[in-house]
Amino acid sequence: MQPKILLVDDREDNLFSIETTLAPGGYRFVKANSGREALKVLLTEFDFALILMDVKMPNLNGFETAALIYEREKLKHIPIIFITANNYDSENIFKGYRTGGVDYIYKPINPELLRVKVAVFIDLYRKNHKLLEHEQKLKAINKNLENEINDRKASEEKVKDLNHQLLENISRLESANKELDRFAYMASHDLQEPLRKVIMFSEHLAAKCENKLDEEERMYINRIQNGTKRMQALIYDILELSKIAADKSVFIETDMNDVLRLVLADLDEYIKEKKGKILVEKLPSICVNPSLIRSLFHNLINNSLKYSKKNTCPIIRITSEISTSINENHKDLKKKYCRIHVIDNGIGFNQKHSEQIFSIFKRLHFNAEYEGTGIGLAICKKITEKHNGFISAKSKENEGSVFIVSLPVDLN
Repeated sequence: MQPKILLVDDREDNLFSIETTLAPGGYRFVKANSGREALKVLLTEFDFALILMDVKMPNLNGFETAALIYEREKLKHIPIIFITANNYDSENIFKGYRTGGVDYIYKPINPELLRVKVAVFIDLYRKNHKLLEHEQKLKAINKNLENEINDRKASEEKVKDLNHQLLENISRLESANKELDRFAYMASHDLQEPLRKVIMFSEHLAAKCENKLDEEERMYINRIQNGTKRMQALIYDILELSKIAADKSVFIETDMNDVLRLVLADLDEYIKEKKGKILVEKLPSICVNPSLIRSLFHNLINNSLKYSKKNTCPIIRITSEISTSINENHKDLKKKYCRIHVIDNGIGFNQKHSEQIFSIFKRLHFNAEYEGTGIGLAICKKITEKHNGFISAKSKENEGSVFIVSLPVDLN
């Protein structure tokens, strides 16, 4: 930055002498031959580091010119050094100071003194200029901070509004789910009575007319009976799903081995029919709802038996481990989980369907060989969620499946 100095004197030789003396300092000079000319310059230029002004000038003297300069707010920061040939008394010196002057230099001018005094004020100007620049930077930083704070406040308000909307939506969804569960339970419950009558009368009809029906008529009655059985199974599963949603879960310390023994006893005939083997490693005791866990085991084992390979005896292995890691998508290092594996040698499925199979009514196999309602695995998912746990599956087509149930050891 090259400091700019305004030189004001009515004599050209004085201006030349001052400029020559100060030139080694690397300053930039603007010259005026009178007070009026100096005022005219200062109408458009405000960036002077210093004004050196002769006191004795025609029309407007130095003091009068200084007084007019300092009437303008934009010029009050420029220091003025008066140059005079008179050795004023105290009153006149004070007059110069009152008009805003900062110092005097007496003629004949001492070049060294002039350079030193100018250098002092130029140094002050440079420091003030740096301070002003620093102040401007701080103001800009503060402005940016204010904008960031305002933006953050606005964002926080938006987040609050969104959270409020989200909570309202969750509340509405929960209410709608409860209504849907109640409707499903009532509808399924009310459907059972007429369905039982259809089953009963179709059985009576088949028994009474057994010898009177031809092959086609018997086929129709068989289809009615098979259809009603499928519908009965579907209604039962929907009721089970509804019961889980409405269940006021009571969790108690439960020996999982005892629960599994009851399930295997229930499925004993089906296991024998399938010529299956169930291999069970010792399971731990954890805090669960025994009734729901019994339904969970029943559906998983039933699923593995149902989707066994043709001409292959199903082998189902059930193991467990205590772990802090659940799977790639669900990790909670603060809790311990009991991870139960149900491993079979069945027909398997494509791994890309591993999430879909837990959706209600989702079936990957519509072949008549594999009967089902598409609700069993959805029930398993609902039960694990009721326990704040997770369920996942790994499989390959024709290579069996592994169902992984992760239940928290401690519900707190």
